[in-house]
Amino acid sequence: MNNLEVKIKNQKVGDNHPCYIIAEIGSNHNNSYDTALELVDAASDSGADAVKLQTFLASQHYSKYSPKILQSDGDYIDPYLLVESLEMDREWISSLTKYASSKSIHLFSSPCDLDAISLFSSVNSPAYKVASFDITDLKLIEDIAKEKKPIILSTGLANYADIQRAVNMCKNSNNDKIILMQCTSVYPAPVSLSNLNTIRTIRQAFNVVTGYSDHTLGDHICIAAVALGASVIEKHFTLDSKLAGPDHHFAIEPNKLRDMVDKIHDVELAFGDGVKDGPHGEEIELYEKARRSIHASIKIKKGEVITDSMLCTKRPSYGIDPYLIQKIIGRRAKRDISADKWITWNDI
Repeated sequence: MNNLEVKIKNQKVGDNHPCYIIAEIGSNHNNSYDTALELVDAASDSGADAVKLQTFLASQHYSKYSPKILQSDGDYIDPYLLVESLEMDREWISSLTKYASSKSIHLFSSPCDLDAISLFSSVNSPAYKVASFDITDLKLIEDIAKEKKPIILSTGLANYADIQRAVNMCKNSNNDKIILMQCTSVYPAPVSLSNLNTIRTIRQAFNVVTGYSDHTLGDHICIAAVALGASVIEKHFTLDSKLAGPDHHFAIEPNKLRDMVDKIHDVELAFGDGVKDGPHGEEIELYEKARRSIHASIKIKKGEVITDSMLCTKRPSYGIDPYLIQKIIGRRAKRDISADKWITWNDI
């Protein structure tokens, strides 16, 4: 399969490129512009590549007649009223985008209506995200795809047909800058539902860059996702997980985000080139001093025929390699060889 990549602004994302890490602000700004700025600062300081917002209007997002939804704390909540309370002030978009740029971090959103798409288009958004719950809204996907920017599609709850229709809509809109994200739509998500193997199967099925949008607690599942081939990681984050709001309790805090970013890049360094051709430069000393070679188990006198009982293998590796021991047996010693001394070709 060919190498897959998408360019977000000037940053290449995909095969043979560093993992693109999105710090998901979502609604964790709690309707405070100053908090939104602090979140941008924290994400930038943590080494994330992007921050992402959610831009929605309750009136275009949920019916007022929607049934209440069971929350992780056991309470039921009216989704319309919840979403209405989380609506972001859209007048922030321009200044937040400029501020993020000054901090060398990308800012984009999951826009949930045409007006939101237009607003992010007006600030030259580097990418767009479609939430798992919206992957079946092909009109929304079409409107976003027509922006001709990278489109990140979360696939929580989706089956292959859902994903195929969304991918087809992007391509029919002449946008093949597609990133598909494995996701589990539970908050927080049990580790057992992560299904990280779909990162590979989605890539194979749709031949696009793939990633992982995480809702588990901690960072270990994100790190495992990178090891399994995720080119993009999205993680909810907050200034304080004890703050009031629906997404804070499972979000990662800035110091832990920094740790996650560092661990991900360590894992990438560990991938290597896949070539197995002997010791690295840093290993040469132990290659010579800690591998085994053939030694004399007793003193061997000059002229003696060497037998198996005269030989042993031990460290260091200054002598003849152990796999050649049969080539030594039956030869004569050219000189006295001390007991416990390694044997070289000059000795026989």
